[in-house]
Amino acid sequence: MPVDQTLIPLLRSGDEKAFSLLVQSYRKQVLNLCFRFLLNQGDAEDVSQEVFVAVFRTVKDFREESSVSTWIYRITVSKCLDELKRRSRKKRISNMGRTLGLESVVHWIAGSDRPDRQLEEHEAYTGLQDALERLHDSQRIALTLSKLEGYDHAKVAEIMQISPMAVDSLVYRARQNLKKMLDTNASDRK
Repeated sequence: MPVDQTLIPLLRSGDEKAFSLLVQSYRKQVLNLCFRFLLNQGDAEDVSQEVFVAVFRTVKDFREESSVSTWIYRITVSKCLDELKRRSRKKRISNMGRTLGLESVVHWIAGSDRPDRQLEEHEAYTGLQDALERLHDSQRIALTLSKLEGYDHAKVAEIMQISPMAVDSLVYRARQNLKKMLDTNASDRK
Protein backbone atom coordinates (compact mmCIF):
# COMPACT_ATOMS: atom_id res chain seq x y z
CA MET A 1 0.00 0.00 0.00
CA PRO A 2 1.71 3.22 -1.12
CA VAL A 3 2.04 6.06 1.34
CA ASP A 4 0.20 9.18 0.27
CA GLN A 5 1.20 12.82 0.63
CA THR A 6 -0.90 13.27 3.82
CA LEU A 7 1.73 11.28 5.72
CA ILE A 8 4.48 13.83 4.97
CA PRO A 9 3.58 16.27 7.79
CA LEU A 10 3.68 13.39 10.28
CA LEU A 11 7.07 12.28 8.94
CA ARG A 12 8.39 15.83 9.21
CA SER A 13 7.34 15.99 12.85
CA GLY A 14 9.33 12.80 13.55
CA ASP A 15 6.33 10.53 14.07
CA GLU A 16 7.77 7.02 14.49
CA LYS A 17 4.55 5.25 13.51
CA ALA A 18 4.40 7.24 10.27
CA PHE A 19 8.01 6.36 9.51
CA SER A 20 7.35 2.69 10.31
CA LEU A 21 4.39 2.75 7.90
CA LEU A 22 6.56 4.33 5.21
CA VAL A 23 9.25 1.65 5.65
CA GLN A 24 6.68 -1.15 5.61
CA SER A 25 5.07 0.28 2.49
CA TYR A 26 8.28 0.63 0.46
CA ARG A 27 10.70 -1.89 1.99
CA LYS A 28 10.17 -4.60 -0.63
CA GLN A 29 10.30 -2.28 -3.64
CA VAL A 30 13.44 -0.52 -2.39
CA LEU A 31 15.17 -3.81 -1.57
CA ASN A 32 14.28 -5.30 -4.97
CA LEU A 33 15.50 -2.22 -6.81
CA CYS A 34 18.74 -2.24 -4.81
CA PHE A 35 19.25 -5.92 -5.59
CA ARG A 36 18.70 -5.36 -9.32
CA PHE A 37 21.47 -2.77 -9.32
CA LEU A 38 23.88 -4.42 -6.89
CA LEU A 39 23.22 -8.14 -7.54
CA ASN A 40 24.15 -8.98 -3.98
CA GLN A 41 21.56 -9.57 -1.25
CA GLY A 42 23.72 -8.30 1.62
CA ASP A 43 24.69 -5.12 -0.21
CA ALA A 44 21.07 -4.58 -1.28
CA GLU A 45 19.92 -4.84 2.35
CA ASP A 46 22.63 -2.42 3.52
CA VAL A 47 21.86 0.13 0.82
CA SER A 48 18.10 -0.14 1.38
CA GLN A 49 18.71 0.74 5.03
CA GLU A 50 20.78 3.72 3.89
CA VAL A 51 17.86 4.77 1.68
CA PHE A 52 15.46 4.90 4.62
CA VAL A 53 17.99 6.73 6.79
CA ALA A 54 18.32 9.28 3.97
CA VAL A 55 14.52 9.51 3.67
CA PHE A 56 14.25 10.16 7.42
CA ARG A 57 17.02 12.78 7.33
CA THR A 58 15.75 14.61 4.25
CA VAL A 59 11.97 14.46 4.67
CA LYS A 60 12.01 18.09 5.84
CA ASP A 61 13.51 19.05 2.47
CA PHE A 62 10.95 17.09 0.43
CA ARG A 63 9.16 19.72 -1.67
CA GLU A 64 6.28 17.43 -2.70
CA GLU A 65 6.79 18.24 -6.38
CA SER A 66 6.58 14.51 -7.05
CA SER A 67 4.95 11.54 -5.37
CA VAL A 68 6.46 9.98 -2.27
CA SER A 69 7.31 6.83 -4.25
CA THR A 70 9.16 8.79 -6.93
CA TRP A 71 11.14 10.64 -4.28
CA ILE A 72 12.09 7.36 -2.57
CA TYR A 73 13.06 5.72 -5.88
CA ARG A 74 15.30 8.68 -6.74
CA ILE A 75 17.08 8.30 -3.41
CA THR A 76 17.36 4.54 -4.01
CA VAL A 77 18.89 4.93 -7.46
CA SER A 78 21.32 7.54 -6.13
CA LYS A 79 22.40 5.32 -3.21
CA CYS A 80 22.83 2.32 -5.53
CA LEU A 81 25.02 4.32 -7.90
CA ASP A 82 27.09 5.53 -4.95
CA GLU A 83 27.60 1.92 -3.87
CA LEU A 84 28.57 0.83 -7.37
CA LYS A 85 31.15 3.59 -7.53
CA ARG A 86 32.64 2.44 -4.21
CA ARG A 87 33.09 -1.13 -5.37
CA SER A 88 35.73 -2.29 -7.70
CA ARG A 89 34.58 -4.15 -10.79
CA LYS A 90 36.93 -7.02 -10.07
CA LYS A 91 35.49 -7.57 -6.59
CA ARG A 92 31.89 -7.75 -7.91
CA ILE A 93 32.74 -10.34 -10.54
CA SER A 94 34.83 -12.35 -8.10
CA ASN A 95 32.02 -12.47 -5.52
CA MET A 96 29.47 -13.40 -8.17
CA GLY A 97 31.73 -16.14 -9.51
CA ARG A 98 32.24 -17.67 -6.08
CA THR A 99 28.50 -17.61 -5.44
CA LEU A 100 27.57 -19.07 -8.83
CA GLY A 101 30.39 -21.59 -8.71
CA LEU A 102 29.18 -22.96 -5.41
CA GLU A 103 25.61 -23.25 -6.65
CA SER A 104 26.82 -25.07 -9.78
CA VAL A 105 28.65 -27.67 -7.68
CA VAL A 106 25.60 -28.22 -5.46
CA HIS A 107 23.29 -28.73 -8.49
CA TRP A 108 25.81 -31.03 -10.17
CA ILE A 109 26.30 -33.20 -7.08
CA ALA A 110 22.54 -33.40 -6.53
CA GLY A 111 22.10 -34.41 -10.17
CA SER A 112 19.56 -31.69 -10.91
CA ASP A 113 21.51 -30.00 -13.70
CA ARG A 114 24.19 -30.95 -16.16
CA PRO A 115 27.55 -29.26 -15.38
CA ASP A 116 27.96 -28.08 -18.99
CA ARG A 117 24.51 -26.43 -18.88
CA GLN A 118 25.41 -24.71 -15.60
CA LEU A 119 28.64 -23.44 -17.16
CA GLU A 120 26.80 -22.09 -20.21
CA GLU A 121 24.28 -20.28 -18.00
CA HIS A 122 27.06 -18.93 -15.79
CA GLU A 123 28.98 -17.60 -18.81
CA ALA A 124 25.85 -15.99 -20.26
CA TYR A 125 24.96 -14.40 -16.92
CA THR A 126 28.50 -13.15 -16.39
CA GLY A 127 28.58 -11.75 -19.92
CA LEU A 128 25.28 -9.95 -19.40
CA GLN A 129 26.42 -8.57 -16.03
CA ASP A 130 29.67 -7.35 -17.57
CA ALA A 131 27.78 -5.68 -20.42
CA LEU A 132 25.34 -4.02 -18.00
CA GLU A 133 28.24 -2.68 -15.96
CA ARG A 134 29.75 -1.10 -19.07
CA LEU A 135 26.58 0.81 -19.93
CA HIS A 136 26.48 4.52 -19.17
CA ASP A 137 24.79 5.10 -15.78
CA SER A 138 21.75 6.82 -17.28
CA GLN A 139 21.22 3.97 -19.78
CA ARG A 140 21.56 1.32 -17.04
CA ILE A 141 19.12 3.20 -14.77
CA ALA A 142 16.52 3.67 -17.51
CA LEU A 143 16.81 0.04 -18.65
CA THR A 144 16.66 -1.32 -15.09
CA LEU A 145 13.64 0.74 -14.10
CA SER A 146 11.83 0.09 -17.38
CA LYS A 147 12.58 -3.51 -18.27
CA LEU A 148 13.50 -5.10 -14.93
CA GLU A 149 11.29 -3.14 -12.54
CA GLY A 150 8.44 -2.82 -15.03
CA TYR A 151 7.78 0.91 -14.77
CA ASP A 152 6.30 2.68 -17.75
CA HIS A 153 8.42 5.35 -19.39
CA ALA A 154 6.40 8.17 -17.82
CA LYS A 155 7.21 6.88 -14.32
CA VAL A 156 10.88 6.33 -15.23
CA ALA A 157 10.99 9.88 -16.58
CA GLU A 158 9.55 11.17 -13.32
CA ILE A 159 12.07 9.20 -11.24
CA MET A 160 15.04 10.25 -13.38
CA GLN A 161 13.74 13.81 -13.80
CA ILE A 162 13.92 13.69 -17.59
CA SER A 163 11.36 13.62 -20.38
CA PRO A 164 9.62 10.40 -21.47
CA MET A 165 11.24 10.83 -24.90
CA ALA A 166 14.65 10.89 -23.22
CA VAL A 167 13.75 7.63 -21.44
CA ASP A 168 12.74 6.08 -24.79
CA SER A 169 16.09 7.11 -26.22
CA LEU A 170 18.10 5.84 -23.23
CA VAL A 171 16.34 2.46 -23.22
CA TYR A 172 16.78 2.11 -26.98
CA ARG A 173 20.50 2.98 -26.80
CA ALA A 174 20.98 0.68 -23.81
CA ARG A 175 19.42 -2.24 -25.68
CA GLN A 176 21.50 -1.51 -28.80
CA ASN A 177 24.71 -1.24 -26.76
CA LEU A 178 23.94 -4.45 -24.86
CA LYS A 179 23.26 -6.28 -28.12
CA LYS A 180 26.58 -5.10 -29.59
CA MET A 181 28.54 -6.06 -26.46
CA LEU A 182 26.88 -9.47 -26.17
CA ASP A 183 27.34 -10.18 -29.90
CA THR A 184 31.03 -9.24 -29.60
CA ASN A 185 31.43 -11.48 -26.55
CA ALA A 186 29.71 -14.39 -28.32
CA SER A 187 31.92 -14.07 -31.40
CA ASP A 188 35.03 -13.81 -29.18
CA ARG A 189 34.15 -17.15 -27.53
CA LYS A 190 33.88 -18.98 -30.86
